[in-house]
Amino acid sequence: MTSAAEQRAPAGEPAAGSGQPAAANGVRRAVPPVPAVWPGAPTPLGARFRVGPDGVAGTNFALWAAGAEAVRVCLFDEHGRETRIPLTELTHEIWHGFVPGVMPGQRYGYRVDGRWDPWTGARWNPAKLLLDPYARAVDGEYASSGLSPEVYGHVRDWPDQSVADTVRDERDSAPYVPKGVVVHDDDDWSDDRRPKTPWADSVIYELHVRGFTKLHPGIPQELRGTYAGLAHPAAIEHLVKLGVTAVELLPVHQFAHEDHLLRRGLRNYWGYNSIGYFAPHAAYAASGTTGGQVGEFKRMVRALHAAGIEVILDVVYNHTAEAGELGPTLSLKGIDNRGYYRLQGDARRYADYTGCGNTLHVVQPQVLRLITDSLRYWVTEMGVDGFRFDLAAALARSMHDVDMLSPFLAVIAQDPVLRRVKLIAEPWDIGSGGYQVGAFPPLWTEWNDRYRNAVRDFWRHALPDVREMGYRLSGSSDLYAWGGRRPYASVNFVTAHDGFTLRDLVSYETKHNEANGENNRDGTDDNRSWNCGAEGETDDEDVRALRRRQLRNLLTTLLLSTGVPMLVAGDELGRTQRGNNNAYCQDNETSWLDWSLLEEPGWRALCELTSRLIALRHRHPVLRRRAFFSGRAQTADGLRDLAWFTARGAEMAEADWYAPAATLGMYLSGRDIPGRDERGAPVVDDSFLAVLHAGDGPTGFVLPGPPWADRYEVVVDTSAEEQDEPPGTVHRAGAEITVPARTVLLLRVA
Repeated sequence: MTSAAEQRAPAGEPAAGSGQPAAANGVRRAVPPVPAVWPGAPTPLGARFRVGPDGVAGTNFALWAAGAEAVRVCLFDEHGRETRIPLTELTHEIWHGFVPGVMPGQRYGYRVDGRWDPWTGARWNPAKLLLDPYARAVDGEYASSGLSPEVYGHVRDWPDQSVADTVRDERDSAPYVPKGVVVHDDDDWSDDRRPKTPWADSVIYELHVRGFTKLHPGIPQELRGTYAGLAHPAAIEHLVKLGVTAVELLPVHQFAHEDHLLRRGLRNYWGYNSIGYFAPHAAYAASGTTGGQVGEFKRMVRALHAAGIEVILDVVYNHTAEAGELGPTLSLKGIDNRGYYRLQGDARRYADYTGCGNTLHVVQPQVLRLITDSLRYWVTEMGVDGFRFDLAAALARSMHDVDMLSPFLAVIAQDPVLRRVKLIAEPWDIGSGGYQVGAFPPLWTEWNDRYRNAVRDFWRHALPDVREMGYRLSGSSDLYAWGGRRPYASVNFVTAHDGFTLRDLVSYETKHNEANGENNRDGTDDNRSWNCGAEGETDDEDVRALRRRQLRNLLTTLLLSTGVPMLVAGDELGRTQRGNNNAYCQDNETSWLDWSLLEEPGWRALCELTSRLIALRHRHPVLRRRAFFSGRAQTADGLRDLAWFTARGAEMAEADWYAPAATLGMYLSGRDIPGRDERGAPVVDDSFLAVLHAGDGPTGFVLPGPPWADRYEVVVDTSAEEQDEPPGTVHRAGAEITVPARTVLLLRVA
């Protein structure tokens, strides 16, 4: 008997590395002549075109593959014919060689040979063409109907699935996988002007490159869904009118679609399945996939910068598209499985802190180098201004536990390029101890899901008291007032790409994910939503009006809170996913922005209110403080920078914080705000009183008298569909006003 590791699938084709490529049908192709290869250099990693001092043009190939026994770079011509070139130079675990005559646009991949011993984590298989981890462009996609069995390093359909991953598959994967592309671009960005918006002044807008532009009527058809479409004046006009300072792009690294989705006729839409950390996702390019996507992405960044808008990338360095031991062999798994991935004590299995089958082993120097090289590349050569790190807690794990002194965080903190850009953590993963909200070091900001939960619960009248709401409105000092952190460490959000849209949050109480093909089992059940009396779309105008009011309340709360607000594209115009709270696989009208909503008066008014609130925030530094409130008296008359009031007009006592309440008054003083203006003068602003009332009936509210104010002018009233520009109604201090049901009032001290 032979062991499973010694068994082989029937090949039917010449062995990989034989130098005799074959077509998928077994017909042998003519073998092109093998070019000469010079020693080249071990750095930089990847495929780098250059012209030497002797005038010889070519490409240097360098690949880290510590445990490999042989490495071949494989070149493909326009007919798919393959030329395999051995890399014989090995320096510090890097295989390298310079191939004269290899020009930009050349398609390539690697074949890496070594031991096949899955029980020790060794999964080398030279029959599999591997994508260069440093490829700057990728050409081609995997099969649209499902991943071909040839792209798996093991025999996917082995009769005994319990050992399938231990049986090596000898079939050639080259006809079925994308190829890297040699790119040469010496752009020095000398004509670019980065906006460099301070954190405290930032308003982030999370969007999907494809979904934001796919249905936009002002963008030419051939540019919709692309980087060029996002760079189009019609797209940028909306961003500028709205007033956001940064776009946070859902993943644009080259990614792969999961096999289980392709077999159901679906595709990965969000893109959290990366396979190429240097390559802009080719499907979002209007200019082709043989390198043109690089220049198109850069032109998009330039156009956004010219409009004063920063570009932040949502990046997925915690796992790759290769999944676990039963996943495909696309790149890192076949280059050096043990060197790139976290493995369990049983090295055949993968440690999975991400829920995606694998976790990159960031403690390993070569993995840390891959990530930081990628980050620096996107900043210095692609022009981006920051990153949001998906499941950042997984990156901060040392051996097993999350460690805020981990190599990843330490390297970022000292890197002269990366420490200057915007860094946002999604501060959790699914592993033990993975929830780390408030724990990241001072250089970082964080998605604050406690803000999301508190605001959702307040407006559905589900908070037991108002303590949590008080902290979240005022910058979450309980989470971030340590180690020199500031209020802008909190990225406040009510919705994100993952979960209900804002409109669905007030229209559905349960998820409706049937279209995902998983019998509605996927997606969270903890939505903290309220449907306002009817599930889903309805013709009841009272319900519809209440929902629009709730949207105004949620947006107003977000944009008046201390911290950095993050909006999701389309929430300002009433986008719905029809109750789908996990639309990661819905690359269709479910996820794309419906710009025709702006033709409806109610949704147009919501968009105008959002723009007005952002403008108000930009005008008033008291709404975007750079330091936490002290709560102490600023003047002899006892006026404090922050004060809280009950509906009776009295300052809140300790007992009031623990009592159930639907009404909360927050006073923000504009006197002597910490910091200096551009001319070095103390910052002085208007003072405001915000009244938030989540009750289902009107309530009286006594306006605080001196020293807080003598008069108050209404600036925002969310009970009204159409918002009047100031000057608004003026009320005398000490008067009792009526606050309508479910309303935010913002009053300026007059």
